Amino acid sequence: MDTGTEAFKSTVERASVAGNQAFKDGVEKSLGMLNEVNSLSKGNIEAVIESMTAATKGVETVGAQTAAFAKKNWEDAVAAGKSLSSAKSVQEVIELQSSWAKSSIEAYVSEMNTISETLSASFKDTFKPINARMTDAVEKFQSYK
Repeated sequence: MDTGTEAFKSTVERASVAGNQAFKDGVEKSLGMLNEVNSLSKGNIEAVIESMTAATKGVETVGAQTAAFAKKNWEDAVAAGKSLSSAKSVQEVIELQSSWAKSSIEAYVSEMNTISETLSASFKDTFKPINARMTDAVEKFQSYK
């Protein structure tokens, strides 16, 4: 073989080796990125499940609070009705009615405050896992710069 042929053959072999290495590196990088995307997706799904669990717990808590309040409110109304029926004068009826109305409004305001606090805590718990995932995603994407 002459020197030109050998040089050409050597150049082709080096190009082939370099091409194969570049292809191998590209495949490995792509697989690494796919694994990272899969990991992010899995984390996202777990965060959504955790978020939905917290939301469900919040709804159950508010439902239980509302049912307990409705029951107590009904019992108080029945007791007030009995008191009104045993009143001896119009003045006593007015006093009993005023007292019951005042306590009923105070109980309602108190219950609304309690439910607001429960809902606020529930929203915070519901969005906590999703906020954490968003923070992780932003940090990951920023690290690719």
